[in-house]
Amino acid sequence: MVIIFAFQKLDIYNLATEIVKDCYDMTKKFPTKEQYGLINQMNRAAISIPSNIAEGMSRNSKKDRIHFLNISYASLMELVCQVEISQKLGYISE
Repeated sequence: MVIIFAFQKLDIYNLATEIVKDCYDMTKKFPTKEQYGLINQMNRAAISIPSNIAEGMSRNSKKDRIHFLNISYASLMELVCQVEISQKLGYISE
């Protein structure tokens, strides 16, 4: 039996899990010297996006849900910054 939670039905959650997959695929091609630097940082930021959506949707109060959605958004902005840095370093192209 497969249990489906409410957050798993959200389009935004499913888009966020695609970001994780895309991020992991992208960082596979980075130089090995970035394994504990930019690669780790980017993958952690990407994972934080759907994780905080899931956690937020499990909260009972609207205030708590909004708090975790804000954290998710902040992680997305962190990842955007890291993608820009990766472009400037020549690890990825636009």
